[in-house]
Amino acid sequence: MLRTVTGIIVTLALAASTTVSGAQLRRARDVQRFGLNERIRKELVTLPYYGVFDNLAYQVNGNTVVLYGQVVRPSTRKDAERRVARIEGVDRVINQIEVLPLSPFDDSIRQRVYQAVFSTGGLYRYAQGANPSIHIIVKSGHVTLEGVVSNRGDSQLAYMAANRVPGVFSVTNHLHVGSES
Repeated sequence: MLRTVTGIIVTLALAASTTVSGAQLRRARDVQRFGLNERIRKELVTLPYYGVFDNLAYQVNGNTVVLYGQVVRPSTRKDAERRVARIEGVDRVINQIEVLPLSPFDDSIRQRVYQAVFSTGGLYRYAQGANPSIHIIVKSGHVTLEGVVSNRGDSQLAYMAANRVPGVFSVTNHLHVGSES
């Protein structure tokens, strides 16, 4: 009888330690996943030619990273894939980044939208720093605003400024308000 009770206690103790170890393992994986996300983000925003006219995003599925967005230079697309692939914990990279077509028309719109947006109200602050928080994507005369702003008013100001630029066919506003993201 004593052996049976002792056996049950040992079994329960082992089960409890396995449960704790399982919880600790899940916590460690969550911390590792957050660290992986942060390393990927850092690698992308520090690409040498990544700028206000590019938009990069990613999704982590296990050990696979899917890259997407739009860039003006083919080298930025390749560099993004190369940098993410060398991160520890990443086994596979699926590169769905679109290289925007070369177009003097679009280049002109990019410059004019940049001037219009960042000279409106207090929006100049979103252009400061190495990685601006508003990105301007232009494809065949269509503008998309991507990024994060402080409030809905700034989002609306940026949209209206971009919409007033001559030659712009349409403006899509994908700006997120920081507190709502």
